[in-house]
Amino acid sequence: MDFQKFYETWYEQLHDQIRQLTKAPRPPTTDDGDKQLIQLVNKVMLHFSEFYRVKSLAVNQDVLSIFSAKWSTTMERSLLWIAGWRPTTAFHLIYTESSILFESRLVDILQGLRTGDLGDLSPAQFTRVSDFQCETVQQENSITGQLSEWQQDEAIELIGGTCMDLEKKTERLAMIVKKADELRLQTLMAVVELLTPQQAVEFLIAAARLHFGIHRWGLNHDRERTKK
Repeated sequence: MDFQKFYETWYEQLHDQIRQLTKAPRPPTTDDGDKQLIQLVNKVMLHFSEFYRVKSLAVNQDVLSIFSAKWSTTMERSLLWIAGWRPTTAFHLIYTESSILFESRLVDILQGLRTGDLGDLSPAQFTRVSDFQCETVQQENSITGQLSEWQQDEAIELIGGTCMDLEKKTERLAMIVKKADELRLQTLMAVVELLTPQQAVEFLIAAARLHFGIHRWGLNHDRERTKK
């Protein structure tokens, strides 16, 4: 299947799954509520895993096409890090959502009432998020360095007129994109794992809404740009 067509179908299915997450009672209203939330979260995570499985196959076939991300808007492409979203964005999202919810529930929290949402992260959770963020930053920097090295090597060969063996060079680029995608999925899975089911649902909803919002802004920008 053409990856762009796959992406369009995958994107619509993600919309449906996020709608299911949004409708789920939070906090859970029954004893089986946590199980329901876990099932919904697992469904979304499998959806992301399938995305990166298919993307890996597409990278093998034509990494340059994947790197250009033609299925995205121009605004989205301006925000990409190695053909996708920057993994550390997940941590910024957690901190932002936690801060917003904490302020909105401040009176309840001061009275000792637990909300169970992202505004109610425990000290242990904050520590784990911080530690994992540091590890992810290091891995991001390493992969960024590999891409910079690849670009520098290619520039030197192009300037010197010695550019040869294009297949070998694109294979090297494909490996870099795959490493970036592995880090993206690894980060997403680790973040969800350290959250409670309710918090994981809220995180996935916030992440998807950010994705959807940027896409809509990008579409509007591209439409206005074509009118000029």
